[in-house]
Amino acid sequence: MNNRIWMQCIIGLIACFSCILTYASSIEGYWRSIDDRTGEQLTIIEIRKALDNTYRGKIVYIYPNAQGVVVTHCTNCPAPYTGKPRMGLDVLTGLIEDPLKPNNFINGRIVESKTGKVYKGKARLTADGKRLHMRGYVGISALGRTVVWIRTDSANP
Repeated sequence: MNNRIWMQCIIGLIACFSCILTYASSIEGYWRSIDDRTGEQLTIIEIRKALDNTYRGKIVYIYPNAQGVVVTHCTNCPAPYTGKPRMGLDVLTGLIEDPLKPNNFINGRIVESKTGKVYKGKARLTADGKRLHMRGYVGISALGRTVVWIRTDSANP
């Protein structure tokens, strides 16, 4: 009888932890992007799942730069982003869940709206669901850099 109670407790704990881990695997929500070189806050990005089951991220808030200036348009971006307002710009497209690795996402495309550079992208969500390691690269993943996005509660700082 005692063993049966222990087994039920263990099964209950496993069910609780699996629910927590399942919740943590969602990247939908608001993310604060930080410049990996300067430590400056750049933008808040909203990630949502599209109808085609890919994830898309758009800028919903832009922080002023160190001089207090807000860069409002994507001046150095390639077509079709050239001259477009940064607010509402889709900076992350095509990201899908990696079927082989939980909390990993692949096949994305990232536009760095501050510089106009376009990268292939992949991401890894931490187990607690609070940090998203975004890897942007050209060609192969080794030729790129990783920035950390921090989960935030809303589109406003």
